[in-house]
Amino acid sequence: MTISTSPATPRRAPQLGDARSGKLAANLVAFGRALRRAGVPVDGARIALAQQAIEAVGVARREDMAAALEAVLLSREQDRAVFAELFDAFFRDPELAHKLLAQMLPRAEGRAEPPRQRPRVREALAPPKPQAQQAAGPDQAVDLDAAMTAGAAERLRHADFNLLSASEYRLVERLVRDIPLPLPSVASRRTRGGERGARVHWARTLRRAARSGGDLVSLARLRRRRQPLPLLLLVDVSGSMERYARLLLAFLHAATARTRLDGANLRVRRDVFAFGTALTDLTPAFAQADTDAMLADAGRAIRDFAGGTRLGDSLAQLRRRHGRRLVGRRTLVLIVSDGLDTGEPGALAEELAWLGRHCRRMLWLNPLLRFDGYAPSARGAAQLHRACDGMLAVHNVSKLQELAGAIAALLER
Repeated sequence: MTISTSPATPRRAPQLGDARSGKLAANLVAFGRALRRAGVPVDGARIALAQQAIEAVGVARREDMAAALEAVLLSREQDRAVFAELFDAFFRDPELAHKLLAQMLPRAEGRAEPPRQRPRVREALAPPKPQAQQAAGPDQAVDLDAAMTAGAAERLRHADFNLLSASEYRLVERLVRDIPLPLPSVASRRTRGGERGARVHWARTLRRAARSGGDLVSLARLRRRRQPLPLLLLVDVSGSMERYARLLLAFLHAATARTRLDGANLRVRRDVFAFGTALTDLTPAFAQADTDAMLADAGRAIRDFAGGTRLGDSLAQLRRRHGRRLVGRRTLVLIVSDGLDTGEPGALAEELAWLGRHCRRMLWLNPLLRFDGYAPSARGAAQLHRACDGMLAVHNVSKLQELAGAIAALLER
């Protein structure tokens, strides 16, 4: 009996080659580390998913590879722009770069300017800094242990939020939570006993008379209690406000939770909305006591983060759905935006006029005031400047520290 043998079927090679000899696996690990240095939450499980995603889509099309990695490595909308810049820096065609450089060399007359990148990307791609000092031995005493020097702290105090690196951004986000914001107060309808007041506190007066044999020695008075102004916070979460929105949300959450009046800590009534292309109610998120929990809830609630700005449409939604949450003409409205609105200026003017009629004061917190000679010449900015009672800068820590005094001065006018 003759036994016929057929050649063994060759084993199919993996689409991406052997990971032990190739460079793609190492590049993915390095890419994940760079994302983590840039502030993107990436762990080992996501790196493993990235490897499987690349095996599924292949490396023939750069766009497919970028989409696959973005799908498994990112979980927050605000990290997409940083991912795109880091991906372009890591996965680029070296031959094409050399050809473009060869074409530029005969015409260049100086050193080419490096491409503009976000601070988080620049820090992630920068080489590690050498250690200034070796670790102290067991017999060596550490004379000074400080987070930063006085010069670095002063620089961060005046640094624009948009120019902070990832580590500086995280540090400033912690610092802004400790900045107080004493809110102006108004007289409420409720009264309390005191030595001065327009009305007589008869119950207390009669109790005093009973202790003195029925003689009215003095008249106790009633005075109106003070209460903080109700707040309506409108925070722009469009693309141009990406670096400011999270910091200002953390600041407003910590600074407006309670205020001290008449020796007591009083809770502040506040309604918070984020606006971009639509209106998002963040009041339930602001009910969280912990700022990190609030930011997590806000991130899940906001669907149009880093998109466009349509303030007029957002204010129309506020008027139709949440108009009753404005407390008469006592509400203080704070609009945090750069004024780069893409909607119709006429509709924005009408909605701002309605909002102005239903609040005590309307203040515009504008980070673009960091530029000397800034003028609100854009269409949306011009309407905001015309309708608001004042415009204040909120682009660094020092301006946030001055915000309470500036608000009080504007309300006294």
